[in-house]
Amino acid sequence: MVGGRNLIAAPIGKPIGLQLYSVRNLLPKDFDGTLHALSAAGYKEVEAAGYYDKTAADFRHAMDQAGLRCISGHYILSLLKSQLDTLIDYAHTLGLEYMVCSSAGGVHRDPEAKGEQSIDDWRYVASEYNRIGEKVKAAGMTLGVHNHIPEFANHDGVIVYDELLRLTDPKLVVFEMDCGWVTAAGRNPVDYLSKTPERFPLLHVKDMVREADGKYHSVVMGTGLIDYHPILRAATGLKHYFVEQEEFVGDVMTELRADAEYMRKFNV
Repeated sequence: MVGGRNLIAAPIGKPIGLQLYSVRNLLPKDFDGTLHALSAAGYKEVEAAGYYDKTAADFRHAMDQAGLRCISGHYILSLLKSQLDTLIDYAHTLGLEYMVCSSAGGVHRDPEAKGEQSIDDWRYVASEYNRIGEKVKAAGMTLGVHNHIPEFANHDGVIVYDELLRLTDPKLVVFEMDCGWVTAAGRNPVDYLSKTPERFPLLHVKDMVREADGKYHSVVMGTGLIDYHPILRAATGLKHYFVEQEEFVGDVMTELRADAEYMRKFNV
């Protein structure tokens, strides 16, 4: 087991975090055992991706017993719009610092609209982030925005992500850059981090490979194509990072232990 002293002294200077989506298939089978195994692997901070029908008190108790700290949680935008007060209460009980919108989920300015989001739809999304962010801030937390590939769509020369950064209030909304999906979208995380590092206190750290079909797949850290040295050097506003491995070739915990070991030894 990796002790807390070693984690704090890690080259990145932050405890090793994990996005719990990585163990989405293990948690329903053995919730407590999986959390303890993650702690033993060296993870000390986590980000929730669903609560598995547990009360907030039970979820937090399980985290405490495993020696894990839940820093943030993921929520799709439609849930943040419809259940914000309930989600804030739950997050308070967990002791979250951040509530992160995992996906805009096809949200349109016109609720009857369907299909691909227009740039005006995304501008509406930015206004919703500001509105929700104000309520989250009043509750003592911070709203974050996570990305996949759609946030890098080009609408007549306007990149969605650029517009989200421009239109959201830095006092209300921060960004959790998923470096893997930024890379898969053909962009360089360093370009954003070097311009406004303070907007990115959170990162998703994942490695990717590109298959012959052109699709990107998640792999064990250090075995893919992403060089995290310039990324983490540029992330001068970083407060927490979360490893996220979405796909596995072998045993899940074996590969997640390899991810943690890679990050423990990583030297920026």
